[in-house]
Amino acid sequence: MSISQPIRYLPELESIEDDEIETVAGLKEQFDVIMQKTAEDYGHAVRSVHAKAHGIIEAEMTVAGGLPPELAQGMFSAPGTYKVFMRLSTNAGDILPDAISLPRGVAMKVLEVEGPRLSDAEGSTQDFIMVNGPIFQAPNAKKFLSGLKLLAKTTDRMEGTKTVMSSLLQTMNKGLEAVGVASPTIQSLGGAPNSDPLGETYFSVTPFRYGDYVAKFRLKPVSPDLTKRTDTIIDASVRDNAIRETVQAEMHETTGVWEFQVQLCRNINEQPIEDPTVEWKEKDSPFFTVATVTAMPQDSWSDANVQKVDEEMRFSVWTGLAAHQPLGNINRARKDPYRHSAEFRAQFNGCPFHEPSH
Repeated sequence: MSISQPIRYLPELESIEDDEIETVAGLKEQFDVIMQKTAEDYGHAVRSVHAKAHGIIEAEMTVAGGLPPELAQGMFSAPGTYKVFMRLSTNAGDILPDAISLPRGVAMKVLEVEGPRLSDAEGSTQDFIMVNGPIFQAPNAKKFLSGLKLLAKTTDRMEGTKTVMSSLLQTMNKGLEAVGVASPTIQSLGGAPNSDPLGETYFSVTPFRYGDYVAKFRLKPVSPDLTKRTDTIIDASVRDNAIRETVQAEMHETTGVWEFQVQLCRNINEQPIEDPTVEWKEKDSPFFTVATVTAMPQDSWSDANVQKVDEEMRFSVWTGLAAHQPLGNINRARKDPYRHSAEFRAQFNGCPFHEPSH
């Protein structure tokens, strides 16, 4: 079966809603509720989403040479090697025991990337933010705001209640998966399997400009040290930081290699820009590898990198090249609230965020 030609990027591919400004204001308010509660609890401000990190990994991204023209775009237009910081995390806005099982995320900051930048994008870095599932739990920012209000109401220290609820939701989600139905909503509320983040495949979920085209991204583990951990469940019933401790022990002996892949938009109806709850099917548009990310054995929770990355860095899909502009309602709604949250964290902690150069 032949594959359709990729869709050319045009600004008209986006459809901006009339009430997006009001929705963004609502997101800021709810992020404030979450961050103020957690800052009061901990005496230290943490991220409004993906607050808990499980590992900080230094790696290198090597962009492949000889890519076909539709893949040789943006920072992938020429071969090269870049330093990368990877932050493995869980998506809640408070620091919860690992027994409360939630979807995993990885934030990547690629250093010294040259090219025209997005407005307000400081430094010379390119950020990629991904989660371990191919779709988002809300079709638009307004629906996401509704879910965020629920999270804001449960953001406190009721950890015992949340642990019991997570266990119930995990059982429910396993039942749904057994009959071929996965529930992103249940997973986002605490029903995700407590999987080893080193074995997971991560997806950008939302679309981005890819130079002349439009794409979603995927980070896929390929080295044996990573793939042997795919679908491995970590027992977090005894230790609050079992995932972090497991990753730290594993990374001392792990050579991690991931393929960074691109899925080009080829049918605007089947692969919509504005609704990230719709999975772009691989049969219509396969993923192609444009780079590899390699991490050698290391301490994934060293004091120096925890301070440098977890405390002093800000990750945002809006930090990077104009050639990789975030697209769609959810991405547009991420820009101001995430910066607003980072500024709250920086001010409360007296620690401005930095875009690293090396």
